[in-house]
Amino acid sequence: MSELGEFLRGHREAVAPARVGLPDGPRRRTPGLRRAELATLAGVSVEYLTRLEQGRDRHPSPQVLGALAEALRLDVDQRFHLHLLAKPEGGPICAGRVTPASEVRPTVRALLDRLEPAPAYVVNRLGSLIAHTEGFRRLAGPVGLLDGDPPSLHRFLFTDPRARAAYPDWERRADEAAAALRFEARGGGDEHTRELVDWLSVAAGAPFIQRLALPPALERGTGLHRLVHPRAGELRLAYETLDLPAGDYQRLVVYLPADEPTRAALDLLTAGEPAAAR
Repeated sequence: MSELGEFLRGHREAVAPARVGLPDGPRRRTPGLRRAELATLAGVSVEYLTRLEQGRDRHPSPQVLGALAEALRLDVDQRFHLHLLAKPEGGPICAGRVTPASEVRPTVRALLDRLEPAPAYVVNRLGSLIAHTEGFRRLAGPVGLLDGDPPSLHRFLFTDPRARAAYPDWERRADEAAAALRFEARGGGDEHTRELVDWLSVAAGAPFIQRLALPPALERGTGLHRLVHPRAGELRLAYETLDLPAGDYQRLVVYLPADEPTRAALDLLTAGEPAAAR
């Protein structure tokens, strides 16, 4: 049996039938879920699940992993572990032409300083937030968007339950984010992006997988975002995006108030002496 098979079998046997809406009668001889029950919940055949648990198939698709993770009620950390176990042995977790940058150039950081107290941030092509203003921290920090190392727009949007409360237009934002990721990963181009798509398929499950059928599309560079802040309430934020030089593979995004109530709320949130960009 492979590590992947042991993981699946161990978690299958740890799930109480009642947790997934199945009867838990006295005649059960198998702890947790029967193999046929998990296969039905995940939409795969019993034969295929048997091959996975016995180690005869070690590399299921991200869609299958996502369905199994949903059926087993795995949390985010467990889904990430499952994702790693299904990678080819000895192969890199990420391999691509250029490793996405995890920091910005000094002149970009200086530009962020100049933008204070406006909420602004720099994101790399994987959606990781690699620098931001203090104004953005005061806006996004209480929402939970800056949790994680590094913080990730995609991870928050698709795997953090707080995202649906923070974004009143969550469905539209999820559609656009998935379509943009498909555009980046089209034609087998960027392996880092394809790796992210695979991971989100496991970590987020159906809410992300179902959106993979959407046509690929460029991410919008300008528009309006609605954000519910725990102190300031719902904010209407116009945003503008600046693509940094091609070799950086980074985008600078600046938020501006779209109406007077939002302007007043931002003034309260960003009151005080400007701090250095982070």
